[in-house]
Amino acid sequence: MERRTGGCLCEAVRFVVTGPMRPVIACHCAQCRKTSGHHVAATSAPRDAVEVTGEVTWYRSSDWARRGFCGICGSNLFWDGKGANLSIFAGTLDGATGLDMAGHIYCAEKGDYYAISDGLPRAEGYDPTLTTMVSDQE
Repeated sequence: MERRTGGCLCEAVRFVVTGPMRPVIACHCAQCRKTSGHHVAATSAPRDAVEVTGEVTWYRSSDWARRGFCGICGSNLFWDGKGANLSIFAGTLDGATGLDMAGHIYCAEKGDYYAISDGLPRAEGYDPTLTTMVSDQE
């Protein structure tokens, strides 16, 4: 069974994901750009497949979601909304992930200083197909 590890910059928060993860999706919404300084690239896994050690600080960023980060070093780690999966910022995974970028969401809100030119599927806003799929390959 697949097993991936990750954590924050200072390593005060660590996590282990057991099982398949969704391909990486880039979110270009204004909130993701504000919290990351650019767009967010995130994968996801079922909540019960993610084991976290250390203290995650949660910020309620909207009525439907919260964002998890390390209260010590400030690393953005998670996006937690409705549904069975927890989104995990792909850059927080250790080493090679074996994951691929699969698309872009909230492209209507992207910054004007960059182009999306990789040819991957794009959605102007939310797209349930891109955001909820989990790879069934083990």
